[in-house]
Amino acid sequence: MGVSFVAEPVHVRTPATSANLGPGFDALGLALALYDDVTARVTDAGCHVEVTGEGAGELPTDETHLLVRAMHATFDVLGARPAGLAVSCVNRIPQARGLGSSSAAIVAGVLLARALVVDGAARLDDAGMLRIAARLEGHPDNVAPCLLGGFTIAWTEPDGARAVTLPAAVGVRPTVFVPDERGLTAVARAALPATVPHPDAALNAGRAALLTHALTADPALLLPATEDRLHQQYRAAGMPETAALVAALREAGVAAVVSGAGPTVLALTEVPEDFAVGIGWAARTLPVDVTGARIQGAILGHAERDPVAAGRKS
Repeated sequence: MGVSFVAEPVHVRTPATSANLGPGFDALGLALALYDDVTARVTDAGCHVEVTGEGAGELPTDETHLLVRAMHATFDVLGARPAGLAVSCVNRIPQARGLGSSSAAIVAGVLLARALVVDGAARLDDAGMLRIAARLEGHPDNVAPCLLGGFTIAWTEPDGARAVTLPAAVGVRPTVFVPDERGLTAVARAALPATVPHPDAALNAGRAALLTHALTADPALLLPATEDRLHQQYRAAGMPETAALVAALREAGVAAVVSGAGPTVLALTEVPEDFAVGIGWAARTLPVDVTGARIQGAILGHAERDPVAAGRKS
């Protein structure tokens, strides 16, 4: 069966995300109300990407852009690539800070490609979108909340990634502390040991289970629920300012963790007004995004269509 493409441009909005959330390494994630907006249309030839906002002047403007690579990978699954693409990105998610900028690009690419194919939804279901996005990202903990919204639990089976989403409790108040400097996920992962002590693994299993309860039902338990011994302590030497801020916040009674691979710090409970963050950090309170990535109407800012997200009941 041949592939036909829609003539009009398609618009998608993707949220920032925070992964791990302390003990939930490579499994737990949270969508945050900070968004990238992307518009894409099929053209007769070539590929051009326009980037404004975060990453402007740094990110590729051709087919090597991560978003376009995700579109091409999805088009391949759908049956054919268009002759050309024109893409416009309005980026607000900080790059290389541990807030899921790469996942937002991948998810946007997967959603855009499916929407640009006339019968894309019939060719690729929601669970399939999650599998493609997780394969491209390498792990599902960021792409799952980006697609689904809310608090997500993701895992991988032989046929690919799966995820479920749960509503965060009213008392969950995410605040991100974004530093000036950037971090690299590959460097952060290289700091992790090949094995960890059994007691540390056991502690994290219990805390991850407790975190699910705390985030969805009892935020008063978030401080003990966010204790971690699998990754943050090993990465601390590579980002000492981040480790120091996490420690200071936790000493003040705030449930703080490294956001993803860092260097951003995520606080899940209210930060005291007199807490001194220090120079070089930008603090921002972000509500939990509950809808995940979504295709929008013909003009950004107009009424949106129903949310498009992968496997809300995978």
